[in-house]
Amino acid sequence: MDSCVALILLFSTITLSTADSVRLVGGGNRCVGRVEVYDSGRWKGVCMAGWDMTDAAVLCRELGCMDALSITSEPGTQSVKWGYANCRGSESSLTNCFASTGGRYCSTATAGVVCSGDKPRLTDGPHECSGRLEVPYKNKWYTVCDAHFDQQDAKVVCRELGCGLPVEVLGGAAFGRGEVQVWSEELQCRGDETQIFSCRKTSISKNTCSHENDVGITCTGYTGARLVNSFDSCSGRVELQYLSEWGTVCDVSWDMRAASVLCGQLKCGSAVAVVGSDWFGEGSGQIWADVFDCQGNETHLSQCPISSWSRTACSHQQDAGVICSGSSLAFNEGRVRLSGGMECEGEVEVYFMQDWRRVLLESWSESEASVVCRQLGCGSVFSFSSSSPSSPEHSQMCVMGLNCSGSEAHLGNCSSAQTVSCSSGEQLYITCSGKFKSANSSIRLVGSGGHCAGRLEVFHSGSWGTVCDDLWGIEDAQVVCRQLQCGFALSAPVPAQFGPGTGPILLNEVECEGNEMSLWNCRFQLCGEDECGHMEDVGVVCSEFKELRLTEDCEGNLEVFYNGSWGNVCYNGMSDETASMVCRELNCGSSVSESSGRTRVESAPNWLDEVKCRKHDSTLWQCPSSPWRQNSCVNSNEVARITCSDHLPLRLNGGTGGCSGRLEVYHNSKWGSACADQWDMLDARVVCRQLGCGPALSADVFGAGNGTIRLNRVKCRGNE
Repeated sequence: MDSCVALILLFSTITLSTADSVRLVGGGNRCVGRVEVYDSGRWKGVCMAGWDMTDAAVLCRELGCMDALSITSEPGTQSVKWGYANCRGSESSLTNCFASTGGRYCSTATAGVVCSGDKPRLTDGPHECSGRLEVPYKNKWYTVCDAHFDQQDAKVVCRELGCGLPVEVLGGAAFGRGEVQVWSEELQCRGDETQIFSCRKTSISKNTCSHENDVGITCTGYTGARLVNSFDSCSGRVELQYLSEWGTVCDVSWDMRAASVLCGQLKCGSAVAVVGSDWFGEGSGQIWADVFDCQGNETHLSQCPISSWSRTACSHQQDAGVICSGSSLAFNEGRVRLSGGMECEGEVEVYFMQDWRRVLLESWSESEASVVCRQLGCGSVFSFSSSSPSSPEHSQMCVMGLNCSGSEAHLGNCSSAQTVSCSSGEQLYITCSGKFKSANSSIRLVGSGGHCAGRLEVFHSGSWGTVCDDLWGIEDAQVVCRQLQCGFALSAPVPAQFGPGTGPILLNEVECEGNEMSLWNCRFQLCGEDECGHMEDVGVVCSEFKELRLTEDCEGNLEVFYNGSWGNVCYNGMSDETASMVCRELNCGSSVSESSGRTRVESAPNWLDEVKCRKHDSTLWQCPSSPWRQNSCVNSNEVARITCSDHLPLRLNGGTGGCSGRLEVYHNSKWGSACADQWDMLDARVVCRQLGCGPALSADVFGAGNGTIRLNRVKCRGNE
């Protein structure tokens, strides 16, 4: 009998040296909370006296919760373990760390810890919601094989990380090869699990995968949406949550398609109207610059492609609001719709006196038409004219007498109308510029590094080509800038200002009046084979063209080009994140320091202030800031000055932002291009990695460069 008792006591001693003898409670999961130790048959708390990160690291490792992130003081317990923790860091269990056990060091035990836990992570991507997938297991990190990893698995990862929905799953080590072991299990998630370790798993052969097969994921980062400051939850100011932070969206980049998707996502029906801040007030905090290019049939905003640039700097005066059909406001006077089956063109119908009514043309002006197009999220007014007579199913009473200034966001803000018989005049048919939204993609400006300046190229008969400058004038350039939503043309054109193009010259003798909404509404001739050369290629500079520079190569005052002139950026609110963004965008390495300095030109405008870049921004123009020229720089010595670490010898030119374009190499103080001979995706992958631009998506040709060709026959393995 004595030997049995001895065996039981021995077994109890062994049990106390395992993770079953410690736990974290009250924190929501097993890796966060108040520390408790199993002692003398009871769970007891640990005193904060002497509790530090070394003790926490031992505890997290013992629990299989990876790294200690912080120590905390939690709501206490009266059951206290005597002594205090005093770990050296090498112990296998917290129970081996207690010293001076002869007394209690507190009356209420409050020691707590936050461990990194068993959450996965995304590494080597452009932000924390995009990168190579790595999972923790037994206190080690492992990469995951791309074989059989699918969208359902990615949904769980993005959800667990608080990163919204998956945008894409990328195999083939798209974010570089990992340096830890490859996980020997395959995930089989349904897609509705809250964490990946709740998914079924099956073993895979160790010889099946290598780091060449490391899987990567890009999640949206948008985790929540709401409509606020209204009478109900189906109308209000639009606010989106990116990671843990809420922000508003700019009405310039918000349309009815995105609004309809948001209404459906919130289970509020479809969108009735997009309105401005005069309806639901101005928000505060962040303004998200992302543009959601929705088709309108998506079930969640995260399913819409995102273009990460904004045409216009926004303030909270431009905060977008939405009224959904599920809102009590949906039946307010002044709702508008276009009949005829087209999104931004048709007969105008206004909800007035509890019924849908046509509008008489006679009382209509461009001011009212502008409000209708804006309210529908269809851009600006293109034209309005008379329509065919009313269909029998419509009311025989029409509306006239609406009087708008043109700046309103909703017809409900205009002076009230009156009903008259529809037989007393012609009825209204309107065309908004949004009808030509798809036509925007049929012209482009290339060669400047931005969307709003460059050599004009048009897409015609299945191919891209340039435009000859014969008869070209400022009126033609105005139409191009308007069609691209780039403001107005700044100056008369200079032939081949952005270099000669390649391929066919498609158009010649373009003649616009200057008020057209599309270049295709102008008169033009198709260019014959020998009529023009590429030295006559048209270039255009619009007012919304933006550029940045540091005045002394990779250091100096930060200056931006906008509305035709260079100006300053004020130092107010400048952070390390913003300075690093500038350095990366200029291919100048990382930020070393930022400070205030004196302006170089006393008469130069102060274009921007309070620029605050976030981790997920990939260009300075995505970063929230004060509106153009609104600043609190009171002295000429308050402009931002940045010092970067060094030149990166590479840049991408002629594309969108700093992560697409023609590859150029810096050598002997000059930039030159690289020959496309044998260039492939493996080479492109290394360039994108070096520039911090995520995975390579394509290895396209971006037209002829200028100057010397520096490299030829580049041959990368893809993992450099």
